[in-house]
Amino acid sequence: MTATVSTESPHHPEIPGTTISRKPAVSWGHWLRQRGVYVALVVLVLYNIIFIAHFNNWDTVQLLFAQLPPVLLVSLGMALVIGTGGIDLSVGATMAIASAVMAKFVAPASDGGLGAAIFPAIVLGILAGLAIGIFNGVVVAVAKVQPIVATLSLLVAGRGLALVITGGALIELFVPFLKVVRQGELFGIPYVMWVAAIIAVVVTILVRTTTFGYRLVAIGGNLRASVLAGIPVRRTLITVYAISGVLAAVAGEIATARLRASDPSYIGLLVELSAITAVVVGGTPLSGGRVRIVGTVAGVVLMQLLQTTLVSHNIPDSVSQVVEALIIIAAVYIQRTSGPRAARSVRSKA
Repeated sequence: MTATVSTESPHHPEIPGTTISRKPAVSWGHWLRQRGVYVALVVLVLYNIIFIAHFNNWDTVQLLFAQLPPVLLVSLGMALVIGTGGIDLSVGATMAIASAVMAKFVAPASDGGLGAAIFPAIVLGILAGLAIGIFNGVVVAVAKVQPIVATLSLLVAGRGLALVITGGALIELFVPFLKVVRQGELFGIPYVMWVAAIIAVVVTILVRTTTFGYRLVAIGGNLRASVLAGIPVRRTLITVYAISGVLAAVAGEIATARLRASDPSYIGLLVELSAITAVVVGGTPLSGGRVRIVGTVAGVVLMQLLQTTLVSHNIPDSVSQVVEALIIIAAVYIQRTSGPRAARSVRSKA
């Protein structure tokens, strides 16, 4: 006796005694949403190899690796937040606060600091990011404030707080360990790039193989159903925002090491735009319910390489910001159009 397995459609009940075979609908929009970032990255790399002098030497790759980690770390946290259907606009301010806290503790007393050791100062900066993330999570999950409103408040106030911590001045840091962070390499790749890559792997495993990853995606897919299913929504949301805060704090400290100073007016400025762009271009929808970490990493590399390409053509940074905004609009448009079309195609074949 043989059995056939068929797919039932709620719109077209299956007729007894018949078997309906269906092929998944495939559209160019759906394919572009899933793989477009990789195609764009390959095309941009080939363009640079052909048209940009000295692009295909190791020094250029090392420079790219040195620039990637802060944006990559922030984007990983942003991907988790967007996966829940939220958004974190405070990541840039969190970077500035973590930088300011670390600098304030490690700077000598003659420069207005406390003269503490570098490692406790690093930990305190990360704890500051954790506190900001928990605050955002509580406001979103417990107070039920819209994520864009909750994090927008810290976007405005956070950088001011960082300026208060540093006394409104740039604090230069001449710390041997920060020099190692800035210049250290392993197999020709900067230490900070290794750290960012390891964190990316950990986040990928977290999303794909753990209950926590399942919960955050479920919350983004359907919040009400997640509550009815008994998922600890509040705890999960607070954890997600806390992770985002910690990653932003680490990014702020790496940026401080690279700059050799804490400058709250500059560190993390507009990084939220870069992170959102990378996440959306990487295939994670702003509506939530899906997290694509590998796509996010590719999106970060794509956007950073695009900035490098524009700079090589003497195009000002202000123009690259406009380009980023246009890319966000294009990516969101592709997500909005490909999803419904694919769904209609499936129903039409049922």
